[in-house]
Parts: sequence; C-alpha cells; structure tokens
Amino acid sequence: MKKVLFTGMLLCSFAFLSAQSITDKDLKEIQSGFKEDASTKAIQNILTTNANITANALNHELQGKIDHYFKYRVNVKGITDQKSSGRCWMFTSMNVIRPSIMTKYNLSEFDFSHNYLYFWDIFEKSNLFLENIIATSKSTMDDRTVEYLFKSPVGDGGVWNLYYNVGEKYGVVPQSVMPETAHSNNTRQMVGLVNECLRAGAYSLREQANGKSAKDMKAAKNTILKDVYRILALCLGEPPVEFTWRYKDKNGDIKELKNYTPVKFYKEITPADYSPDNYIMVMNDPTREYYKLYEIQNYKNTIEGINWLYLNLPNEDIKKAALASIKNNEAMYASCDVGKQLNRESGILDPSMYDYQSLLGVNLSMDKKARILTRQSGSSHAMTLIGCDTDDNDKPVKWEFENSWGASSGNKGYLTFTDDWFSEYMFRLVVHKKYLEKKAIDCLSQKPVQLPMWDYMN
Repeated sequence: MKKVLFTGMLLCSFAFLSAQSITDKDLKEIQSGFKEDASTKAIQNILTTNANITANALNHELQGKIDHYFKYRVNVKGITDQKSSGRCWMFTSMNVIRPSIMTKYNLSEFDFSHNYLYFWDIFEKSNLFLENIIATSKSTMDDRTVEYLFKSPVGDGGVWNLYYNVGEKYGVVPQSVMPETAHSNNTRQMVGLVNECLRAGAYSLREQANGKSAKDMKAAKNTILKDVYRILALCLGEPPVEFTWRYKDKNGDIKELKNYTPVKFYKEITPADYSPDNYIMVMNDPTREYYKLYEIQNYKNTIEGINWLYLNLPNEDIKKAALASIKNNEAMYASCDVGKQLNRESGILDPSMYDYQSLLGVNLSMDKKARILTRQSGSSHAMTLIGCDTDDNDKPVKWEFENSWGASSGNKGYLTFTDDWFSEYMFRLVVHKKYLEKKAIDCLSQKPVQLPMWDYMN
C-alpha cells in the first residue's frame, strides 16, 4: 500500500517538474507579439473606452442582406414571454400545440398556464432527486453521482420529454385558470429555497438510510415533499383539481368549459398521435456516431416518465425533415445555442454576424465538434421552429424561430437564422417520424446507448 502511494506521489512530482513556468525570456517573446502600430492603438482606444466588444465586432457588410421573409411558414399567432425563468422548453412545447387549440375553439388568442405545469415539474423533480438520494445512500459524498445530484437538486431547465411527462400525469389548464405569479416569472429565489430545503432533507435521508425500512424512508421523504409543496403553493398558488374556463371566440360569443379536470383538458387539446412513439427528438451531435439512439440517464422529472432519448443524425437529414414538417404546417420543438452570433436588435443569427477575430487579431476558429467537446458551445435555449425560406432549387437559405422572450425582442418576437447558422449552432428538434427518411426510422428500434447524467449534452 505504501509502495503504491509512494509511486503515485512520485508520478505527480514528475508531472509537476515537467510543467514550465513563464520565464523573463518567455514573457519578452510573448510581449513582442503585441505591436502598438496605428491600427492596434486605435482598437485599443476603442475597447478601453467602450466595454461592449460585441457591438464593436458587428460585421457591417452583413447588415441589410438578410430579410425576414419566408416562402414556407407555419400558421402561428401571438408571442409568449417566459420572463426571468428557464422554462423555454415548456413554453416551446406548448407553443407547438397552441395554434391547433385556437382553431379548435375559434379563438383569436390563447395561452396555457405555464405556472400550473411549472408547479408540478418542480414538485416531481424534487421527488426524483430524493429517490436518487435514497438509491445512492450507500455511496460516499464525494462519489461523482452523489456530487452531481447535490450540486443542483432541481432547476427550471429541461427538454421536450419533461413536458410530455408532466402533461400526461397532471394535464394542462388555460392561462386564466392559474395565472403567472411574481415567482413563476422570476424563479431564482424560489428555486434557491427549494434546493436548500432539498439539500437539508437529502442529507438527513442519507443519515437515516442504514437500518431503516423502505416504508420508513418513504415517510421521511414525504415529510420533505410536504415542505417543498408548501414553498411552491405559497409562491405559485395551489394548482386546481377542477376548473371552469370562460372564453370569448372570434364571433364574440362567450362560451365555457364546465367542471373540467386538467387531465381531461390535456386529452382534448392534445393530438391523438402525440407521443414518443411518433414524435422523435433528433440531434446533431458530431462528437458521436450518426444513426444511433442515445439516452441520457435520469434526465426526466417523473419517476415513471420517459428519459431524454434522441436519434443522432447529420444536419442534412434533420433539415429535410424540418422543411417537410413546415411545408405541412406543423411547427416543431427545437433547441440551439442562441447566444452565438445573435444580433438582438435585428433578430438575425449568422455565423459571420460578429467578426471578433478581425477586431482582436486572434484565431478563435473551432468546428462544431471541438466547440461541443470543449464546452464552448451547447444547447442553451428552446424555441419553436416555424419557417423556412428556400432558393430556386428549394434548398434552405434561412429559417425562423418563434421565441418566448416577448414581442419586443428580436423581430417582433421572432428570430431569423441562416442555413449556415443552423449547421453550426442548431442541436435538436422534435419532429413527427413521418417526415424522417427510412434509414432514420429504422434506427428507432435500436437499444439506446446509455449516457451519464453529467454528459456534456445535458
């Protein structure tokens, strides 16, 4: 044992000794690369005075060359606003279905209660966290899984399968039935307190785990969930068990749905084939083999719900399916790295929107695979994919998102992105399998490759 320990220390010492510090000679050589010529001095004057590097890197040659017109566009109406919350996945999932509801009830406008579903999402995530704590109670606190669980017990983030899980279990309601509150619009403080409650409860559960029966552990877990429920009910309001919804249609007629349960409403407004058997999450992840199914461990909200499952495909396959869906007037859940090369004022995204390399005189080039592996890029936001503009050969030129940042953001709430940007920064979308080619559909029968919960695609 001592010999192994000594050998490990020796290897660490050699590794340390091989590392080289910056010498005076090194520093002079490095400094020689910064030449204060006239152009460098001008850039330095600009950047030391104006802190907005992005504004100074704007590629003016690109401005005015990308419009917001689309040959193919899904019939949508009305922009939603998730405010200061991470519920984009929920807004996007609901925005995909929203137009059909407006048609069904002859409405000029409609929105869901995101607050209602958010309540149940956080509550179910809390239960999943505590169950995971019980399952790993024999592992040490520095075990990677235990560390990961305690780092962030619950949060706002998610993907499409979370909407499906809680929608199927708890249903949905119209916005007026359970309106937004200050804490559903700005979730940071409430989620922080829920996590504090869960960490304290989870630590206690671990301490009790040895020798306790499953019945005793469930009772202890439910005591913690009572506190979580109380926090949520105080901050978000208590979800309705039954509701009556009054609305006015386009003809000016006042109508109502009486004594509905959220599950009944969900079943009535949800397409009959809306399930993971038909709606497939496809991903463009060049770090992994294409035409393979992947499943991220434990990425769900309900114990009985489905995990995050995706089919990895080349960009061209995804674009073909997306265009076919749009042509058939079907919007899609989609997610991307929205912060990259976004001109917030014009609502346009293009890989050459900002030329940081020319401004700073440094090489920042990486391909999509390198950006993913180095954590420089990853999916950060979900939006509804609704439009595509094509050239004379019907090849995509640009695409359109319906966003959930309010109507004052971007192009009246919408974002236009070029086909090149799609290739570089689009990650996943949920599309009906009927729009996929046979090669992709055949892959759906595969046994998924299991990925850990801390995977870089998470």
